[in-house]
Amino acid sequence: MRILILLVSLSFALPVMAQVPTGTSDYLARMDSDHDGRVSIDEYVSWMTYAFDERDADHNGVLEGAELPGSRGKPIARTTLVAQLRQRFAKQDRNHDGFLDAKELASPPQ
Repeated sequence: MRILILLVSLSFALPVMAQVPTGTSDYLARMDSDHDGRVSIDEYVSWMTYAFDERDADHNGVLEGAELPGSRGKPIARTTLVAQLRQRFAKQDRNHDGFLDAKELASPPQ
């Protein structure tokens, strides 16, 4: 019986696990919505803000109270998050071409 429960549990977990990026090339492929082999700033921001948008239950552009992870911390506006992401993107875009390739995506911002 325990094995049956485990198998049923795994059958639900495997599709979710298959959606989790496992490496730089996987992240690049998932972020690269136009499939040109590089990530633009718009693709980067879109990928990095999906969790914010999911948590923003009242759709007011601010995470606060129960919307925050653990329901703790200071409120944060989506505009603030987007500005921070744009700064991070600029730091990672080492050759300043407006895109992140796999190497830049894997490197920490400078």
